[in-house]
Amino acid sequence: MKQMAITLIDEAVLAGARCHKATEVLGISCRTLRRWRAAGDLTDGRRGAPRTCPHALSGEEKAQILDVCNSPEYKSLPPSQIVPRLADQGIYMASESSFYRILKARGQDNHRGRAQAPRTVSKPTAWSATAPNQVWSWDITYLPTAVCGQFYRLYMLMDIYSRMIVGWEVHREELSDHAAVLMEKACLRHGIAAGQLVLHADNGGPMKGATMLATLQRLGVVPSFSRPSVSNDNPYSESAFKTLKYVPSYPKQPFESLNQARDWVQHFVTWYNTEHRHSGIRFVTPQQRHQGQDYAI
Repeated sequence: MKQMAITLIDEAVLAGARCHKATEVLGISCRTLRRWRAAGDLTDGRRGAPRTCPHALSGEEKAQILDVCNSPEYKSLPPSQIVPRLADQGIYMASESSFYRILKARGQDNHRGRAQAPRTVSKPTAWSATAPNQVWSWDITYLPTAVCGQFYRLYMLMDIYSRMIVGWEVHREELSDHAAVLMEKACLRHGIAAGQLVLHADNGGPMKGATMLATLQRLGVVPSFSRPSVSNDNPYSESAFKTLKYVPSYPKQPFESLNQARDWVQHFVTWYNTEHRHSGIRFVTPQQRHQGQDYAI
């Protein structure tokens, strides 16, 4: 800055301007100008003044880096791959961060390679419940049978506010028809009105079957589904199934018959709803929470 000011003043004086007028235009005095000339060192000593970094890459070096990044061998690779490959050849041009910085300055920091660029996926609707019978979650889990490779299917409906199991059935098959019947029974048992309930599930066949969806529409229940390939969008049902399969009373041997499986699940549901102190609802039972007794307790 000082050197530029001196140059401008010298040019003005050579053009016929008076020195004190030229310095006045720049906001300095002739005395300041003389002091600058006597000092010799014209470096701006102010804090924050722009300075040239002695180790900064030159324009020629930056151009070489761009040429390498855009060469046929490296044009589809990111700097995190280019720098190590150059190092294997005994070539060091700049750090990985410098490569990224130069590409960004030239507007070339876009996705490189044939793979699709990452997509921004909008968050799904997050349903929340402030009272029972507002949002239910349901899923299906397998129960082992005495025949290797064959399983019974446990269909389970859970209220996410109270964590109470509001409906369940055990069948041999995994069908949308069974789910529709279970849902209709549960809605009648709990007095669900049209437009009152949201039912969340994953993307399985029975969840999206025509019979199930038609039943939900007839009952006035809003369906909600997990995101594709996301395993933790239905945590309430998954947590209940883990409790079911790790409870001490879970049979060590496979179920011998469908009736035996149904009897055991009946005992588990009774225990879970009326005796199990659930950590997610401040260690009251799901039934107490569902009936509004948790605050009094």
